[in-house]
Amino acid sequence: MIRQKVMKILGEEFHIYSDESMENMIGYSKQKALKLKEDIRVYSDESQSTELLSIKQKGILDFTGSFGIVDGQTGDSLGSMKRKGLKSMLVDSWFILDSEGNEVGTLGEDSGGKALIRRFVPFASLLMPQQFVLRMNGASGEVTFTQKINPVVHKLVVSGVSSSGIDPRIAASAAVLLIAIEGRQA
Repeated sequence: MIRQKVMKILGEEFHIYSDESMENMIGYSKQKALKLKEDIRVYSDESQSTELLSIKQKGILDFTGSFGIVDGQTGDSLGSMKRKGLKSMLVDSWFILDSEGNEVGTLGEDSGGKALIRRFVPFASLLMPQQFVLRMNGASGEVTFTQKINPVVHKLVVSGVSSSGIDPRIAASAAVLLIAIEGRQA
């Protein structure tokens, strides 16, 4: 589960927990406001002493929203996530690319019809929260991300990571991008 306070004036803060009980914090991210390029760092805790992931937007005016993902411990590239351009205006859709730029997976909203309703009907996202599905080539399952929104706290529930066969670092990066980037539309 990722929890974000909605009422922050400048910047964003995300707390990452091992489950919905929110008893065991496993990650923390603080996003700076007013940046031309997103540079999101995920740390093991609020002291920000151990970096786990680095997620950086590749271009300033990048309509497709391409974000490089780097393991904070080893410095190894894990690949990138790239928005599907025009298609994402109607239904949030992403490509998952490996470190060589080959498409190895997808991340997208659960339903095109629900996505359109959420975009054009006021407050529809409160009744039909966004749900995303991450699928990777060669993985035995999928990871689902479900938004839970109220006026004060925005939560993203992540399920299926341990049984999916998907690298947990990719699932975590997808979750952070969804709540930080797509969450602004909710």
